Amino acid sequence: MAQNLFGQIDPPQRLLMGPGPVNAHPRVLRAMAADMLGQFDPEMTAYMNETMELYRQVFMTENRWTFLVDGTARAGIEAALVSLVEPGAKLLIVRAGRFGLLLSEIAQRIGAEICTLDLPWGEVATLEQIENALIEHKPQVFACIHGDTSTTMAQPLAGVGELCRKYGVISYADATATLGGMAVETDAWGIDVVSGGLQKCMGGPPGSAPITISDRAAEHIMARKHVEAGIRGADALDGNRPRIVSNYFDLAMVMDYWSEKRLNHHTEATTMLYGAREAARIMLEEGLEPRFARHTAASTAMVAGARALDLNVFGNDSYRMTNVTGIWIPEGVHGENVRMRMRDDFGIEIGTAFGPLAGKIWRIGAMGYNAVKHKVLLTLAALEVCLAAEGHKAQRGAGVDAALAEYS
Repeated sequence: MAQNLFGQIDPPQRLLMGPGPVNAHPRVLRAMAADMLGQFDPEMTAYMNETMELYRQVFMTENRWTFLVDGTARAGIEAALVSLVEPGAKLLIVRAGRFGLLLSEIAQRIGAEICTLDLPWGEVATLEQIENALIEHKPQVFACIHGDTSTTMAQPLAGVGELCRKYGVISYADATATLGGMAVETDAWGIDVVSGGLQKCMGGPPGSAPITISDRAAEHIMARKHVEAGIRGADALDGNRPRIVSNYFDLAMVMDYWSEKRLNHHTEATTMLYGAREAARIMLEEGLEPRFARHTAASTAMVAGARALDLNVFGNDSYRMTNVTGIWIPEGVHGENVRMRMRDDFGIEIGTAFGPLAGKIWRIGAMGYNAVKHKVLLTLAALEVCLAAEGHKAQRGAGVDAALAEYS
């Protein structure tokens, strides 16, 4: 057996300036080192209740059903879709990037009748387009991505919830990439279900998916609940509604677990709950508006720095996410060589792209703990050096100077 086969984990230090995950806040990591508790200890259930209250403020909602789904952000997405969408029911999906396509893939496994509003990557849907699609398809559920990191664009959601209610449709939005960095105005927008993740603007590690559910959506989900006699009570089964196809992601059962009933469903991921709770505390201590302003400042500086390096920025400035910037790879520059130099020479990771944008843009994030001036400047300085090594001509120091000017 090799001497160091089971050696201590010692990963290299990286500044993660890609589309996520990003470096976790040290306070979150410290919170996750706290001791275990039994899942029904009063101290543990108190932490669960506190976490629900914290995330109501994060999601900008009064929703009673605001809690955590154990698993990465995709666990929240899947839990929402399998619990809202019945096999055979119509689901309308906005698809303008990689993660809209993910919604389709999950819905296909559910057996939903999938209707789509397809747009070129980098575009966003207008209210008129959404309303026309709702009228045409008459779906049971509408689903979209708030901020799609594959395109770096943010779908405007103001008015979407009102439209969905007008036509009797339940609305869902994935806010994995925006929660904690951009305003996610759940109540003001009238969105019924919103899910997120920790690993981007929330400044935590992947592994927990905050979710919030309106009373309207909760009634829809609970109407599909099948009670297991002798285990979960004596309520009669509802034979008229299809059973939720997943046990682990059955939000009706998870909601019972997070309710005062504390009906056993799974063993709560204690360490992740500690981390999620601390990530929300950090955000609320900073304040929502200062937090959003910090991400906007980092994004504005990153865009200014890139343009000063004679780089073209992908997408429409009006709809750009404030935490991820897409940059066209200059003609004649090998994009992967630049990424490799950034990593090997500077310990900085930036992202590549998917689908029709693969090999065409880099995606540079400034999120959560990394959405600060010195990390933006370090990234731009390193990018300049690596571009020069690949033959790209730009005024030396221009990127950092432009970013500093934005911060000033």
